[in-house]
Amino acid sequence: MGFEKRIYNFSAGPSMLPLEVLKKVQDEMLNYGGSGMSVMEMSHRSKAYGGIIGDAEASLRRLMGIPDGYKVLFLQGGATLQFAMIPLNLMRGSGKADYIVTGSWAEKAAKEGKKFGDAVVVASSADKNFTYIPRLSKEDFRQDADYVHITLNNTIYGSKYPYIPDTGDVPLVCDWSSGILSEEIDVSRFGLIYAGAQKNIAPAGLTIVIIREDLIGKAPASAPTYMDYSVHAANGSMYNTPPAFTVYVAGEVFKHLLAGGGVAAQEKRNRAKAERLYSYIDGSRLYSAPVERESRSLMNVVFVTGDEALDKKFVAQAREEGLADLNGHRSIGGMRASIYNAMPDEGIDALIAFMKKFEVEAGR
Repeated sequence: MGFEKRIYNFSAGPSMLPLEVLKKVQDEMLNYGGSGMSVMEMSHRSKAYGGIIGDAEASLRRLMGIPDGYKVLFLQGGATLQFAMIPLNLMRGSGKADYIVTGSWAEKAAKEGKKFGDAVVVASSADKNFTYIPRLSKEDFRQDADYVHITLNNTIYGSKYPYIPDTGDVPLVCDWSSGILSEEIDVSRFGLIYAGAQKNIAPAGLTIVIIREDLIGKAPASAPTYMDYSVHAANGSMYNTPPAFTVYVAGEVFKHLLAGGGVAAQEKRNRAKAERLYSYIDGSRLYSAPVERESRSLMNVVFVTGDEALDKKFVAQAREEGLADLNGHRSIGGMRASIYNAMPDEGIDALIAFMKKFEVEAGR
């Protein structure tokens, strides 16, 4: 199957990547930069690979405006490993941490945090099936907590924070897996940002951690070596063999974004895509979006017909039309269109056209 036969992939992750990047990776697959080998075969200690990982970090710093005083780490283990690494490294003062639970992944992070100390859920939107983001102020957090944890975008339930919580002097920790590079954020508002790569950045296998330097070096002596941030910071993310090929692809995606105007330009495109899709859903007689308007995700658009059998029919017929993986998460059903950075306008057009056709056939 060539590039001309590609479908529109609405999967929540791994997700589609920019076609231009895939073509460049294809061109360099067997011989990267005249080295006579693929990046997949290259020693991570080589000068060539040192350039690849160094350029990737420099590009990410430019894209996100990462200030001095922050380390960028390229790790493995997925965002899930960070659920444990964060409390292991950061819950070292009072032994307290506050969590806001706005979906399944935030719930799992809080559950893991409780294994390491006094982790408290200070707010949750479970009362309305995670269809909104709670509004909190500085007074809602324990000011002696070692950190506050939030999940900025909720992949399963299709919500995102419309604001950055004010936590006072308490470091704010953020899971940004399904939203990183989709919109501008002020990195200096956070103590730590982490993200799995398989949504907006690269194939699965890479986890990016952006951590303020004063939060490094607090892990106990008993901590497993790999789970100590200071080890990775001291070794330039190469304490062990990094996910070399995935870092390479990430670097190419970063360069692609920079060439397209950076995160600000990408955010503008993302907001336009999401607005068109939500606007159609809101004006439809068949579909509805359960998430409160202020809390709607730009990346994961969740919608339903109200009829479970009809939802399943929609997903099956959409797949036949080249619109893949529109099924909602197995825990909640319905539909979910993940429209990450790489989803082109044409994919949104194709989805809306199919939705209109399906609505007519459903007699609505």
